[in-house]
Amino acid sequence: MQFAEAFKLALQSLWANKMRSILTLLGVVIGVAAVIMVVTLTNGAKDFVTSKVNAYGADVVTISKMPQTFITLEEYLAFQKRRDVTYDDYRAVLDECRTCASVGARRTSTGKVVYGRNSTTDTEVRGWTWTMPAISNLNIVLGRGFTEIEDQHSAHVAIVGADIVDNMLGPGDPLRKEIRVDGAPYTVIGVGEAQGKMLGRSMDNWVAIPLTTFLAQYGAHDSLDIYVNAGGGGLVMENVEDQLRTIMRARRHLRPGQPDAFSIDTSSTFQNLLGNILNNFGAVVAAIAGISLVVGGIVIMNIMLVSVTERTREIGVRKALGARRSDILLQFLIESATMSLAGGVIGVAAGIGAAKVITLLIAFPSEVALWSVLVGLFVALAVGVFFGVYPASKAARLDPITALRAEM
Repeated sequence: MQFAEAFKLALQSLWANKMRSILTLLGVVIGVAAVIMVVTLTNGAKDFVTSKVNAYGADVVTISKMPQTFITLEEYLAFQKRRDVTYDDYRAVLDECRTCASVGARRTSTGKVVYGRNSTTDTEVRGWTWTMPAISNLNIVLGRGFTEIEDQHSAHVAIVGADIVDNMLGPGDPLRKEIRVDGAPYTVIGVGEAQGKMLGRSMDNWVAIPLTTFLAQYGAHDSLDIYVNAGGGGLVMENVEDQLRTIMRARRHLRPGQPDAFSIDTSSTFQNLLGNILNNFGAVVAAIAGISLVVGGIVIMNIMLVSVTERTREIGVRKALGARRSDILLQFLIESATMSLAGGVIGVAAGIGAAKVITLLIAFPSEVALWSVLVGLFVALAVGVFFGVYPASKAARLDPITALRAEM
């Protein structure tokens, strides 16, 4: 039997029993859709977080009171007992780190911004040193960043995000307009590049003011984050980390052998942990999807056995007309594989569609990976072939005389 004819018969069989085919394919569809959806969302999350982390550059080292990532509540409580990273620590790093290309610091809060009759109460207020826009690779699309003099003298100037311009400042040139941040007046000197949304939350609803101004207004009772551009990777990063650790340990009077009372992280620290979490999550979902595929394969095998029983006389007629065992085997294998592959195609479309719907609803990033589509289709095809072997071999072994005597 020609392959094209067997494929045509398989499609006719699927179409003739639409409801049975849909129910049969459900397990394969769910399994493939789950894998495709998770891979699509995981790839999007990895790319998004990598781009955000790398916004500070691969050669940026962070000093903070707590590490970027921790697992247990006990760790969190232990880290909370550490001394705050202060403005004096920042000045010490700035003055003593000879191998650092640049040093910056930041602290954040949430505040109310007012301009005329427009106001917002959930704006991120960033206290930045004058070096932070460059360290964070912020592209200032209009105006300029802070100067060192403005930073040192607590100037009331501000850089704003795109949302502040679009939703509050209105038409016209936003520069030199005066806004009030938690009651204090600031003159807008720059506008940052739009960053879009993440999980339904805008990344552009922020105002940055000089760190000294921030500390004067909000107090110095919370910990800062210090950012250091090492100016290179590899050994340069290691040397900078060692020097930063020496400076911070000396300021905290830590004896040799005592653990650090602060955290030093690089972008790779967070990326590696995130990658492990996402990969483990994907493995769990893949295992669940695998169970669904096995169940779907068993259902396909059951339906194919029913199909062999229903078409016993047809098999006898084909054999009487000269069909070989290999022809009958190929026919039923192709039917089983076609059925499973159809479920794979539907599952791929459903998985991508579900991922894109999630992206539209909550702005969770997603990116379709071609390899995941190919793997999904291959697995679906493999399931159909594997679970179709027994029904196909049973049909091929039927005795033609016995088959011809079967009732229609």
